[in-house]
Amino acid sequence: MTLFLYIIIFVYGILIGSFLNVCIYRIPRKENIVTTRSHCMGCGYQLKWYDLVPLFSYIFLGGKCRKCKTRLSLQYPLVEFVNALLYCIIFLVNGFNPVSIIYCLMTSALLVLSIIDFRTFEIPFGINLFIGVLGLIRMGLDWTNWVNYVLGFGSVSAFLLLLFFLTKGRGIGGGDIKLMAAAGLVLGWKLNLLAFLWGCLFGSILHLIRMKVSHAERLLAFGPYLAMGIFASMLFGETFIDWYLRVCMLK
Repeated sequence: MTLFLYIIIFVYGILIGSFLNVCIYRIPRKENIVTTRSHCMGCGYQLKWYDLVPLFSYIFLGGKCRKCKTRLSLQYPLVEFVNALLYCIIFLVNGFNPVSIIYCLMTSALLVLSIIDFRTFEIPFGINLFIGVLGLIRMGLDWTNWVNYVLGFGSVSAFLLLLFFLTKGRGIGGGDIKLMAAAGLVLGWKLNLLAFLWGCLFGSILHLIRMKVSHAERLLAFGPYLAMGIFASMLFGETFIDWYLRVCMLK
């Protein structure tokens, strides 16, 4: 029964992952993500339903457009698979409950904004707004601790907003500020602080590696690293904080 549930979760993950690819390509281009029909980016061929089966269509077509044979981006199956895999990890770690559903939807949003920010150095406001709505739902499910989530809204974003004004926008982007404010509504203040610290750590290490290996510029898109920190804190933050407090008490 448990295996069957995870298969269903995985299938939902790849289906939603297919929609995430639409968002990743269309949102930066200001295209409608609902009414515009899916088409080949090379020849404009409008895809049929059997061209849109997540993962399997890409494999069956050999990663090429059915009509013009233009090679399709590996991003399509990767996003679908990664989204499905992360869904399974969330339910495995957090259990089968409404909060896990919120975490799954938030993870999908983080995946979209990470790729868009990596390419454009911009986090779409609509994605941050979506995460904020998830945060309000999360707070509603734990209403007796509403102060924790309200404090989470400002625990990191207030500091980043101050940094934004002190550096005249050169030290941090407005999208990053909104992201941490919205994430705080989902995580609460302690986990949001931890998410920011982990995001800074991931950014420092991984971007230095990228600069060495691929000669990336010093300017970095901070959103993907913040997203990593948020995801890690979301699933493992409470365990880490409890472990850290126990170590400090032993000292």
